[in-house]
Amino acid sequence: MAPNDSTRTTEEAKDLAAGRRKTARYLVPVAVAGVAAATIGLVPALAASGDPDLPKISAQELIEKMAASETQQLSGTVKINTDLGLPSFGGLAGSLTGGSGQDEGSSAAPDAKLTELATGTHTLRIAADGPDRQKVSILEDSSEYSLIHNGDDVWGYDSASNEVFHAEGDGQREGGHGKDGQTPGDLPTTPKDLADEVLKAADDTTSVTVDGTSQVAGRDAYKLVVKPKQEGSTVGSIVIAVDAKNGVPLKFTLNPSSGGKAVVDVGFTKVDFSRPAASTFDFTPPKGAKVTEADEHADGEGTRAPKGHEEFKGLGDMGGLDVIGEGWTSIAKIEGPAGGQGDSGTKNEKGDVPAEAQQFLDALGDKVEGKFGSGTVFKTRLVNALMTDDGTVYVGAVTKDALVKAANEAK
Repeated sequence: MAPNDSTRTTEEAKDLAAGRRKTARYLVPVAVAGVAAATIGLVPALAASGDPDLPKISAQELIEKMAASETQQLSGTVKINTDLGLPSFGGLAGSLTGGSGQDEGSSAAPDAKLTELATGTHTLRIAADGPDRQKVSILEDSSEYSLIHNGDDVWGYDSASNEVFHAEGDGQREGGHGKDGQTPGDLPTTPKDLADEVLKAADDTTSVTVDGTSQVAGRDAYKLVVKPKQEGSTVGSIVIAVDAKNGVPLKFTLNPSSGGKAVVDVGFTKVDFSRPAASTFDFTPPKGAKVTEADEHADGEGTRAPKGHEEFKGLGDMGGLDVIGEGWTSIAKIEGPAGGQGDSGTKNEKGDVPAEAQQFLDALGDKVEGKFGSGTVFKTRLVNALMTDDGTVYVGAVTKDALVKAANEAK
């Protein structure tokens, strides 16, 4: 071997190792993503040596443990994966809410960000210190959106547009909700938010069991499995990973009855149950930021009307709402105004719908016929809706066949 061969070999080995590390960081296949998770924090932490061995617990005991949890302080990182089978909301969301630069609204308003969580993958940083202080930050490639609730103040800040939304008042609602309900607590941003809603709705149509253990964000957890007993629901199962020590839900996964990957998967990748620093919830609008007060763009009932539809009055114009069935296969029937006709007495035409909205609806539509007449089923992997040609709407977390059956039986 030449005198410098050893040195060259060592340097080449280092370069190769560096290249491999870079590849593992950016190009690692999904199948081995868990290996990279420990260092790059892209997916929930996985157990290093199988599922933890925990004492046996019944479903009722685990639910009681969750209900009795007194944990009110935490901080951490949450990853949200949502696959409803929807097209991108990009243009539609901006059209309906009045995006950045629009006089009708602020890009920092909470409602301008809600639809973004309905598709794709998002990383959030969250913090909570009791019912009066919460913070949620949506992390993007080169920007960040934060929603902060601190006492009577709710602040929204969009760093991309340098816009600020502010709401305040003594209208603090039950559960720590601020004015107009616009607080981080209203966003389904944590496994606990989602788990609470599911368990509140559980009844005799629901099977609830404990199915083993797992480890999430480095913490031991029990797996609570919730399944519909009825046929016809689009929900296959819901798996909630519950912290074995303090009863806090750490991960929430909703699997569709049609199979495939989860519709909703929300889990901590990092979590700390100590009290966050008080400064976490402090906010002062940055210099030069455009500040929008909540009352500036609220209508008479405290809600914002969609851009370009100032005459919109909400469900008060609808003929009524009935619920057909019960449990997981319940369907809401909404009678359209004047049999689907507009104020002029003529049937609504496609031209009455914004182009972006019509494109969105056409992408989901599936024409159907039955005893009820004809209509269109708008589909996602979770919630489906049948809109008949006379303006009646049937909607629920049920299959297309279930919607058509309900419409036929309603005639």
